Amino acid sequence: MIVQLCIVLLALWVGSRYGSLALGAISGIGLAILVFGFGLKPGTPPTDVIYIIIAAVTCAGVLQASGGMDWMIQIAEKMLRKHPDRITFLAPLTTFFLTVLVGTGHVVYTLMPIICDIALKKGIRPERPCGVASIASQVGITCSPIAAAVVAFSAISASNGFHVNNLQIIMVTIPACICGLICAAAASYRRGKDLDKDPQFQERLKDPAQYQYIYGSSATTLDKQISADSKHAVYVFLAALAIIVMFSIVQMFGGNILPTYDTVQAVKGGPAEITLEGGVVQTAKQLASTGVVLAGVTEVVKKPLAMNLVIQIVMISAAALMIIFCKAKPKKAVGGAVWQSGMVAVVAIYGIAWLADTYFGNYMDEMKLMLKDLVSAYPWTIAIAFFLVSVLINSQGAVVVAMLPLGYTLGIEGWILLGVLPSVYGYFFIPNYPSDIATVNFDRSGTTVIGKYLLNHSFMMPGLISVIVSTIVAYGLSALFHQMGMY
Repeated sequence: MIVQLCIVLLALWVGSRYGSLALGAISGIGLAILVFGFGLKPGTPPTDVIYIIIAAVTCAGVLQASGGMDWMIQIAEKMLRKHPDRITFLAPLTTFFLTVLVGTGHVVYTLMPIICDIALKKGIRPERPCGVASIASQVGITCSPIAAAVVAFSAISASNGFHVNNLQIIMVTIPACICGLICAAAASYRRGKDLDKDPQFQERLKDPAQYQYIYGSSATTLDKQISADSKHAVYVFLAALAIIVMFSIVQMFGGNILPTYDTVQAVKGGPAEITLEGGVVQTAKQLASTGVVLAGVTEVVKKPLAMNLVIQIVMISAAALMIIFCKAKPKKAVGGAVWQSGMVAVVAIYGIAWLADTYFGNYMDEMKLMLKDLVSAYPWTIAIAFFLVSVLINSQGAVVVAMLPLGYTLGIEGWILLGVLPSVYGYFFIPNYPSDIATVNFDRSGTTVIGKYLLNHSFMMPGLISVIVSTIVAYGLSALFHQMGMY
């Protein structure tokens, strides 16, 4: 068991070193070793989550190709330039809500140079807003109704008896994560030396070439002409989000406006197993999945269209409408950063989650035995496991898919797992994520850095504060809603 765990961790570590597609692909090598080398029964690939990611990323990619994202960035830039003295607080809130809307943090690359430019022109140390803004762009993933982490949490929870829709999830995570980001921004407000008192920065300014590089240019999107088609694409995208939220609200209050279908399910209180002709033993759940109806074992019930299918249908339809009516070019969408980064996430989730499900699925009894006492006394400690796994896995969706089933199997209640959901963001700890590296490069002042000792970087402090505060607040909110009977 320990040797195989080392293989899993080694696959994740090597994959993270190569980055991009390698994280999912190298997980496949680990999976092959476990299955063919040790004979473990392979787990189940997270296909439902992958399909939703593909639909959401396709929609966001087409939005980017239409020029709609440029308009959204322009609106954000106008707000930031209107209040430059508050850039340390406004920048992270801006990147956070962009991620919430689009479902991916990669949309903020255009905004990062603008944040740095505003800070420099105001005489503010760019590390202060840039560091926390990069963190905020990833924190928003657990707050977006179309992000993989939220969708995966809802789907996995439903299969484990905790029925919570995307809106109910973000009702906890959005206020919690905003609290965490405000605390991180407050801690960053006076971080480091002011530019006029920083000897390293002042020494850099003595070089005319460096002075010209730092102050001689200006990053902006305000000079871009936004077409009517681009604006219409944004309206289509926002309408799609509104439709998803509307269905979630109706569902949350016990209503249903979705089509219903006959579904075979196991009868509550029926026998756990059935012995068929030939001595084959099957559970009632297995029988139901094959469509076999046996009196006293399974029954036919009406069930509404699942929300994961609703999201896929709405997102892919919105993408089509933008292509047809808003002149978005499909080839441009496929070549865009949003679509490409989303497909990388699909491969990562595919490989990582399948590897983790295979390992944990074969050793679930042993896991229960080892963790039972700790989890029973302190169920919130699962947050530490979520965070540590996320340090190795550069995908919050993959962490949810890989680790959430373990939490339910250990007997942790759904509201507790919802409360610790913000803890699935830990990949800022080792600064190798694209948004962090890009932020370092965008900061012309050189104050946003990856330190000599790797872990002493500009993202560590705001990242830790944000995740810790967000998790504590989310846990409290989830507990409150649970006591009120909402979850």
